Amino acid sequence: MKKLLLASAAIALGATGAYADDVKMGVLLGFTGPLESLAPPMAQGAEMAIKEVSDSGKLLGGDTVTAVRGDSTCVDAAAATAAGETLVTTDKVAGIMGAMCSGATTAVLQNVAMPNGVVMISPSATSPALSTLEDDGLFFRTAPSDARQGEVMADEILEKGIKNVAVTYTNNDYGKGLADSFEKAYKAKGGTVTISAAHEDGKGDYSAEVASLASAGGDALVIVGYIDQGGSGILRGALDTGAFEKFVFPDGMVSQTLEDNFGSEINGSFGQLPDSAGDGMKTYLGMAEKAGFDGSSAYSGGAYDAAALMLLAMQAADSTDPKVYKDKVMEVANGPGEKIYPGELGKALDLIKEGKPVDYEGATAVNLIGNGEAAGTFREITIKDDKIETVKYR
Repeated sequence: MKKLLLASAAIALGATGAYADDVKMGVLLGFTGPLESLAPPMAQGAEMAIKEVSDSGKLLGGDTVTAVRGDSTCVDAAAATAAGETLVTTDKVAGIMGAMCSGATTAVLQNVAMPNGVVMISPSATSPALSTLEDDGLFFRTAPSDARQGEVMADEILEKGIKNVAVTYTNNDYGKGLADSFEKAYKAKGGTVTISAAHEDGKGDYSAEVASLASAGGDALVIVGYIDQGGSGILRGALDTGAFEKFVFPDGMVSQTLEDNFGSEINGSFGQLPDSAGDGMKTYLGMAEKAGFDGSSAYSGGAYDAAALMLLAMQAADSTDPKVYKDKVMEVANGPGEKIYPGELGKALDLIKEGKPVDYEGATAVNLIGNGEAAGTFREITIKDDKIETVKYR
């Protein structure tokens, strides 16, 4: 009788989730480094999805989910690898939301994720090289490749009647990849690139780089850089010397820091970043505001989506083993099935448990193509009255 009572108690405890597992999920971003101002809203986006799923009590019969942060630094491959290794071997994460920058993402994917069979979904690594990199089916991204951003930027500049530009880019995978894709698209459409020159991050003086750019000339300067590092240094030098009056800012330069530090000095300049409009983003922005952070910050919505995709894939696979649930990521992302938006993750978990398909739209209208990357849309911005304003979506 005693054994029977103990067994019954164990069943009851299991049914209430007392024996549920705590699933760890890595949030690996550049909390320090050249994009440190973008990392907090991205982390908060991912952690909002994680909390939503955990609080629902519906993941795999009641599993909780805990976020574990790691600092990729964005630009130090060794540091990113070490942070990823800690998440996997010490914290035992079931997946990594990240990394943030393309070089750090490549390092973690090759040195940590692939050897250990861990899924990574990056909200912001955009290098075209990642599209063809061997990944064992473990890597996905909710941000579109810079091959697409280069085309969008070329169209945007030419539509404004600007036929020749100078280009400076941060000397890494992200910078060179975007600069090359832009130059190819811009030239094919009739534009002229007067110079395309790399700059190093972390310097105190960019006068030599600005002088070279000024000497080459151009009706605008495209700064493919990081707002918290060399990109700001180049911009400040160009403004102080009067080398250029109009600037084009890709995603790595678009943040509150740009507005705060340069404001009226860059009125009339413009740029773009991966983002989307629609009900999903509108809902996400409201959720973020309620949670006390800026959901409109670059890649924040994509971070929510990256975390959500992994958790829904676990439910679809009935497993937290990344080697198993990796095969369900594309399925939950693309449907066909009932569309799922931010705030509906509990509903999605119920549908999946019932054997019903879902089509995860999320904040960024998720649609994964090819080798698990986003088709993506872009938000065109302009600096007007000292503020970053949205012009339209492309």
